[in-house]
Amino acid sequence: MKKISLPLLTLATALAVVLSISSLAHAQDAQATYKSKCAMCHGVDGKKIAAHDLSSADVQKKSDADLAAIIAEGMPPRMPEFGDKLKPEEIKGLVAYIRTLK
Repeated sequence: MKKISLPLLTLATALAVVLSISSLAHAQDAQATYKSKCAMCHGVDGKKIAAHDLSSADVQKKSDADLAAIIAEGMPPRMPEFGDKLKPEEIKGLVAYIRTLK
């Protein structure tokens, strides 16, 4: 049986903690972006009737690239484009957040 050195185990554990904290921070950033840019039309849970239900199968079956393009380019006449208002990583975060609404 192989032994793992204590410094290596400590490093691996620290890296796992940092990555999970980073992932949580990105998720919180995406949620905040959603609330400030999207919730007024799509609702807090993505199901507001006045706009597309983001939890619906029609939306959830779209590819990440398709959702990112819709966010960036908008869907005239109702949805404005956000490509000039959001950074690419913010759009990617929104796509990931939309996936949690299913």
